[in-house]
Amino acid sequence: MEVIKLRAQLNAHVRAFFAQRQVLEVETPVLSQAGNTEPNIDSFTTAFSGHVSAGARTRWLRTSPEYPLKRLLAAGVGDCYELGRVFRNGEAGGRHNPEFTMLEWYRVGWDHVRLAEETVALVQGALALVGRSATVQSLSYRALFQHALQIDPFSAPLEQLQAALGPVRVDPQGLERDDWLDLLVSHRLQPDFAGDAITIVHDWPASQAALARIRPGDPPVAERFELYLGAVELANGYHELRDADEQRARFSHDNQRRAARGLVQPPPDWHLLDALPLMPHCAGVAVGMDRLLMAMLGTSRIAEVLAFDFARA
Repeated sequence: MEVIKLRAQLNAHVRAFFAQRQVLEVETPVLSQAGNTEPNIDSFTTAFSGHVSAGARTRWLRTSPEYPLKRLLAAGVGDCYELGRVFRNGEAGGRHNPEFTMLEWYRVGWDHVRLAEETVALVQGALALVGRSATVQSLSYRALFQHALQIDPFSAPLEQLQAALGPVRVDPQGLERDDWLDLLVSHRLQPDFAGDAITIVHDWPASQAALARIRPGDPPVAERFELYLGAVELANGYHELRDADEQRARFSHDNQRRAARGLVQPPPDWHLLDALPLMPHCAGVAVGMDRLLMAMLGTSRIAEVLAFDFARA
């Protein structure tokens, strides 16, 4: 019961935080005609049984509210956020529940650096609810690897990345360079983040841009950040891409990777592609609220912050 009350306090903190900053709360559809093409995310689907004139029968449960929020931005809604449930198939265990709560917000005219600072402020406010605070460190993706593993993630040969996993054993079948980099982050780097610190990792490989802009350079980097509290990943933010042609190519590449793995290829969100050229310059971030509660309470079990986890739902 104490955790249920704390979640209510956290939700109230979020709404007060954004009300003070004049960021509008909105609601967007949970069911969509389009799915998430990201190769490492599996979506739930359901079938609409009504008249065919209503549209596509197959509907995808959202994995985040990102696409419709961007359509609202393109329509001129301005700074906005949504606090709601999202769904990801196959993700059940100690740290995952197939349905969970996500907070996502967008700031018009901001970049990912400024948004990371606001994300820190929101997390510090959440920690204050349980009498805690955290130090903050920010470093680039490249600096993280160089400092902890003495590896340049942009130029190191694949064999060096594989060797850096040390005693961690994985099936290498079908793994690409980005998969090995992800394994190093999750198994070698993330576990060593200080428990009383917020860590921001920014400027990720261009190949991991997702929906972020790519900044030219040597090497080019994705204008993206991830925020961790201790070893728990809480947030993923972007300086948002507005190039519809580039986004269309990324969706296509995602589905090619999904096809190679024998996975379903969801229909891309054509409404989003139509809206992107009209979307203002902005940055956006998503925060896993259940993960934030876990970090606030120092637990590694998501079931301890849910009224009913997947096994008891």
